[in-house]
Amino acid sequence: MHRSIVTGCGAYLPAQIVTNEDLAKKVDTSDEWIRQRTGIRQRHIAAEGEMTSDLGTAAAKEAMAQAGISPADVDLIVCATSTPDETFPATATRIQEHLGVTQGAAFDVQAVCSGFVYGLSVADNFLRVGQAKTALVIGAETFSRILDWEDRTTCVLFGDGAGAVVLQATNGAGAASARGVLSTHLFSDGRHHDALYVDGGPSSTGKVGHLRMEGKEVYRHAVVRMAEAIDAALDANGLTPGDIDWLVPHQANMRIIESMGRRLNLPSDRVVVTVDRHANTSAASIPLALTDAVSDGRIQGGDLICMEAMGGGFTWGSALVRW
Repeated sequence: MHRSIVTGCGAYLPAQIVTNEDLAKKVDTSDEWIRQRTGIRQRHIAAEGEMTSDLGTAAAKEAMAQAGISPADVDLIVCATSTPDETFPATATRIQEHLGVTQGAAFDVQAVCSGFVYGLSVADNFLRVGQAKTALVIGAETFSRILDWEDRTTCVLFGDGAGAVVLQATNGAGAASARGVLSTHLFSDGRHHDALYVDGGPSSTGKVGHLRMEGKEVYRHAVVRMAEAIDAALDANGLTPGDIDWLVPHQANMRIIESMGRRLNLPSDRVVVTVDRHANTSAASIPLALTDAVSDGRIQGGDLICMEAMGGGFTWGSALVRW
């Protein structure tokens, strides 16, 4: 068995920034209302003609540059997205083309806001068993394209962006103190479809549709499910909350993020927060936050990182990574 190590990460955010004040001019809301309930003050919105694959490609290029690899090194691309360029082919294959990668496999995974954790788990398993040596795991979303901009309860919550990591296989599983992905843990419960979904699709309405959400129901489950996912990761590795150096959570809501930090007894400066600047970028939120903390030097070699997320479906999961 091999272990996957993270050798590079990258991010991309569209140039256009939409503040809460900007939204207040279009829908019945206010900066105070949004901040108090979510912690969000702005979000990035993709330009006309800027597609999910464009965002993912930019993030992937940055991750590859940091890892010091070329297109010839990549033999697996996993793109987590709920907003693909097209029904098919997979957005991952579009990114593969843009990067000049002509070998290996490229495909999408769809687990909404849990997508990056799911994608990381899939790629990690490919590398562990020797089916690939170097993988790109990308979370990329253009959620602005599926929002109902007249629904103030949802349109204020989301933004567009992409993040990516390079995973490379190394010999030996190693101990919990060794660098790499220690474990990933995935869960789902399809009974909760109606709490968070898009009211459209090729086989239902033939149209893309808009995001619909029961906010209180999602919040209630998120706090419980993400805590379960963290516990599963710690138990699997014989670790305790005190062993975690950094919590890199899905950036959905500041109240949920703070709740997870308190549960782990982590000081607030050990919880990576970007929701105020990025809003909820779904599958892109964790790699965006991770890249933010790596780029500014907060995350250092040897640090234990816990990532966790919950998304529509419901899906949820966690990953422990030794940097």
